[in-house]
Amino acid sequence: MRQLLTHFSRLFVGTLFIISGLIKLNDPLGFSYKLVEYFSEAVFNVPFLAPFALAIALFLVVLEVVLGVMLLLGFQVKVTIWSLLGLIVVFTFLTFYSAYFDVVKDCGCFGDALKLKPWETFAKDIVLLVFILILYFNQNGIRPLFGVGVQKSIVLLSFVLCCFMGYWVLHHLPLKDFRPFKVGANILEGMEIPNNAPKSVVEMVFIYNVNGVKKEFTEKNLMQIPAGAVFVDRIDKVITEGYVPPIHDFTMEKDGEDFKDRFLSESKLLLVVAYDLESADVAGMKKLAALHQKALTKGYTVIGLTASSPEQIAAAKQQFGLGFDFYFCDGIALKTVERANPSIVLVSKAVVLQKVHYNDIEDLNL
Repeated sequence: MRQLLTHFSRLFVGTLFIISGLIKLNDPLGFSYKLVEYFSEAVFNVPFLAPFALAIALFLVVLEVVLGVMLLLGFQVKVTIWSLLGLIVVFTFLTFYSAYFDVVKDCGCFGDALKLKPWETFAKDIVLLVFILILYFNQNGIRPLFGVGVQKSIVLLSFVLCCFMGYWVLHHLPLKDFRPFKVGANILEGMEIPNNAPKSVVEMVFIYNVNGVKKEFTEKNLMQIPAGAVFVDRIDKVITEGYVPPIHDFTMEKDGEDFKDRFLSESKLLLVVAYDLESADVAGMKKLAALHQKALTKGYTVIGLTASSPEQIAAAKQQFGLGFDFYFCDGIALKTVERANPSIVLVSKAVVLQKVHYNDIEDLNL
């Protein structure tokens, strides 16, 4: 029975680490955005790590996959199990912190493929911790599947393939798109809220300065506000979060007006998505003027979407000779549309037809 439990733990942990790592490796930029959230002042207050988020993300996901392979092979058992134990302890702490303090809504453990609530993620890590501890106390029961030479070759091959996959998706597109803006998705339908969808339960909270200390009062205890207290602010605290559509905060604003419905009714719409024009790839931006002219000859309406300021938009249009207008959209929403900066999205009647990285503009099917 003990040996059977050890074998199951080995298979379960190894497979889960490989799957989790590969899903995040499919979209390392998305995982790096999640790390930046953890590094922010609102969570762990280590913003100096933010510039290294992508490198850290790549290291962690490749490590996950390779450790999973090593465990399944039975290669370097002590090193593998100690490494897995260290990783899961860190992950468990992070997920508990996120859940208890309600600071990160989704840890990104399985990227956009599977969304878990904070306490669900913490429970998942506790289960993994239990199985890894079983492996830790039964290391002698883990036997290698092949000879040392074969195992080294497989581990090295898995590392090389992971590195190649990471390079490929960063310079092109994710091999599998799990996001709500994937090809074939209807943007307008993704923004709809069903009639029977659960509604958010929100409580109004009033903040008063009482003898130099800020205190919160709800509608139920307003009568308890002492005389002389000074009103500071009023906030809406979400008690129970209702249904959130897959696509939200997506706009096409200009001069205070949202043109989303108008543009998404077009049968031929080409979107240039550049969430930050100042950090956009220069080589990619240089391709947009020629693309604009080609798209016009094919009957396309061409617009840009960005979260940059009007001054930054004007500077980019002048620098790269761009003749199309840019419309405002939230930066996080644009990063969800596509990771590349810039990227191109073809839309017809609100349906996404094609998405390309700036390195693959030549592959556009206009």
